[in-house]
Amino acid sequence: MDQTVTKDDCCTASETRDDNYDLIVVGAGSAGFSASITAADAGKRVALIGHGTTGGTCVNVGCVPSKAMIRAAEAVHGGASAARFPGVEPCDHAVDWGAVVQGTTDLVEEMRHKKYIDLLPAYKSVTYIEDGPARLVEGGVAVGGRVISAPRVLIATGSRPHLPAIEGIDTVEPLDSTDLLTLPDRPESILVLGGGYIGCELAQMASRLGVKVTLVTRSRLLPGAEPEVAQALTQALKAEDIAVETGLAYVSVAKAAGGVNLTVERGGKTEDLTAERLVVTTGRIANSENLGLEELGIETDARGSIKVGQDMATTRAGVWAAGDVTDRDQFVYMAAYGAKVAINNALGLEQMRYDNAAMPWVVFTDPQVAGVGLSEVEAKAAGHKVKTSVITLDNVPRAVAARDTRGVIKLVADAKTDRLLGGQIAAPEGSDTIQTLAMALIFGMTARALGETIFPYLTTVEGLKLAAQTFDKDVAKLSCCAG
Repeated sequence: MDQTVTKDDCCTASETRDDNYDLIVVGAGSAGFSASITAADAGKRVALIGHGTTGGTCVNVGCVPSKAMIRAAEAVHGGASAARFPGVEPCDHAVDWGAVVQGTTDLVEEMRHKKYIDLLPAYKSVTYIEDGPARLVEGGVAVGGRVISAPRVLIATGSRPHLPAIEGIDTVEPLDSTDLLTLPDRPESILVLGGGYIGCELAQMASRLGVKVTLVTRSRLLPGAEPEVAQALTQALKAEDIAVETGLAYVSVAKAAGGVNLTVERGGKTEDLTAERLVVTTGRIANSENLGLEELGIETDARGSIKVGQDMATTRAGVWAAGDVTDRDQFVYMAAYGAKVAINNALGLEQMRYDNAAMPWVVFTDPQVAGVGLSEVEAKAAGHKVKTSVITLDNVPRAVAARDTRGVIKLVADAKTDRLLGGQIAAPEGSDTIQTLAMALIFGMTARALGETIFPYLTTVEGLKLAAQTFDKDVAKLSCCAG
């Protein structure tokens, strides 16, 4: 699939036609803007064709609104959880759901302009085109009744929520993640279908803002995470009175008195779960239809995701893809990174290959769940002789002092070389901790070296040092900062 173009192959856009460009980018989200800026900085003329709302998933309906409302929910929960400290009385915060949603909408509008729309004038060689649906054709892209020409095209059209094929689901007006984050009135209760990172985040957020929540999943929560980490999160959610129903099959959905009825099967028996609304968080699907991919020989997988090589090239010469529309990682920072890889290769600027070996990921629940590198199962599948280290947060002084020991840290290392292969953490400050482990992986640190590194006392990140020491010793028998 590699289709790197050398600098000698790059041609300057014709000055005789306005519709000739060096590069066409279809999709104006994180990947689309990253690609356009990279090309513009290289002196190339770019046609950026809008697909959906400018800014894409992250700023409009994903990262920004969800994390804003999660933070609001954390503030509400903090009043009640303060009772864990002796001498501090808990307090209840009144929640105006509609006002929280409106404030989030205002923030989204501000961020969309600041980080996307208002940036365009700074790049004179980027022409933004929003004339309706775009379709790839021989030599360029057809949009708005004209054909825009360029020797290179990048597809960055993103993804959308996936609606599973469950009998009756289209009769109950199911909410997806976008719908829940913009719902003007708070529902009394919800069934959240799907125990991945979106389902877990939104279930806890809604619960803390006063909604009765039942989280339903066919396997376990966070099926891609280490079982110890997933179990720690499950226990935390249950402790907040979120009903967690796992290991079941979805049978059918139907309207019920005052809401929705979900029939599930578990252990050979059926049972009914009810709530006012059904929220579906069972993954996302690529926005790849109606782009003319099949006609140009651009291959996709079963979910419509565009297949790309390590250079982000598709199976069509001259066409690259990046972001959620591809079969790569579904994170906004990886979308921007993938677009940079694609454009550097397409324009012959610098030969780059997509590398996610030390890609950190975060689930913004409380405790936060984060990871980087290989899990134990993945490391064994890759042929490593594996050793693991697991410590609960009651071994981390920061957690003890904060009187919040929910969570666990697990490290994976090669038993022969002692080199760290990966790790995951469930902790209230796990998102800020994981980058340290990412850096350790990038520089090939051993577990011994991590355990001998000096960390500041009473920090969550010190837990990584303690977890590394746990490979060889019982840290419960060490004094503070010893070892």
